[in-house]
Amino acid sequence: MNGLSKETVTFLEIDESGEAQRIDNFLFRQLKGVPKSHIYRILRGEVRVNKKRVDQTYRLKLGDLVRIPPIRVAEKQEVPQVYVPAEELPILYEDDALLVVNKPAGLAVHGGSGVSFGVIEQMRRARPQAKFLELVHRLDRETSGVLLLAKKRSALTAMHEIMREGNSDKRYLTLVLGQWHNVRQHVKLPLHKFDTPQGEKRVSVREGGQASHTIFNLQANWPQTSLPAFSLLEAELKTGRTHQIRVHLSHLGFPIAGDDKYGDFAVNRELMKAGLKRMFLHAHSIAFNHPLTGEPLKISAPLPMELQRFVDKLDGLMPASAS
Repeated sequence: MNGLSKETVTFLEIDESGEAQRIDNFLFRQLKGVPKSHIYRILRGEVRVNKKRVDQTYRLKLGDLVRIPPIRVAEKQEVPQVYVPAEELPILYEDDALLVVNKPAGLAVHGGSGVSFGVIEQMRRARPQAKFLELVHRLDRETSGVLLLAKKRSALTAMHEIMREGNSDKRYLTLVLGQWHNVRQHVKLPLHKFDTPQGEKRVSVREGGQASHTIFNLQANWPQTSLPAFSLLEAELKTGRTHQIRVHLSHLGFPIAGDDKYGDFAVNRELMKAGLKRMFLHAHSIAFNHPLTGEPLKISAPLPMELQRFVDKLDGLMPASAS
C-alpha cells in the first residue's frame, strides 16, 4: 500500500484540548492509521515531551511541547462525508469548563449504530472555534433533559471521577403504568446486557449481572379512567447502567408509558391516540460540586411541553371529588 510519508519532525504545543490526556492516547488521536504497536515503539524511542523521554502513562500539561518523529501513515480511504447540521441546543448552564444543554427526545447523543450524527456532532459544528468538546455522560435517544458536555479535558476527567465515586445526584421524572404505593422505594436488581436475534441491544434483570441501584420517589397517582392508572415517579440513579430505570420499572410490573423496548406495546398504541407520542422519561436535574472550582451546582430542565400536556390531560380526567 502506498503510504503518506511525514518527512519532517513535528512539534505540537499542548493546548486545552490535550491537557491532562495520556501521551499514548494523544498520539493515537494525532496519528490515525498508525498501528498502536508502532506508536508504543516510537514512544519508547523517539517521542519527546519538553526534550525528555516520558512514560506512556504521562499526562500532558498545558504548554508541553511534544516532538513526534517522521512516520509513515496508511493512506486514508475516501469516506463519504455526512452532512451534520449545526445546532445549538437550549443551554441550561455554561462556563469555561462545562456546557449543560437540554436534549430533546428523539435525538441521539452521538452518531453510530445507524445514526449519522447526534448532539455532540451538531454542537461541534455549531461551535467550530471550540478546541475541546466532549460528552460527560449519555442519555438514551428517547430520553429528554439535562446533558453535560465538557469544554476542557481536565473538567471531563474530573466529572468522570465525580460520577464514578457517586458524588453526583442525577434525577429523572417518569410516568409509569399502574398505581405505585411506596412513597420512597430502593430497587437493587442486577442488570445483564444481551443482543436480540435481530441484533438489537437489550438489558434484563439477571442474577450475576451488574449491580444496579435506583431509588424511586412517588410524586403523584392517577386512578384508571378512560385511560389506565398511572403514577409519576422521580428516579434517583445511584448507578448508571444502560436502560437502568426502564428495566427496573418494567421488571417490577410498572413499565414506562411510551417505552418501545420494555413497555406495554398495546397500551402504548392507545397512549399515542391520547397524545403521548414518546417515552415519558426526562432527566430533570443533576447536582454536583463543580469539577474545577468545587462550587455546588444544581441544574434543572423543566418537563417538556408534550409531557406536561399529557399530565394536564390526566388531571382533567380526574373526577371533581378527587381534586
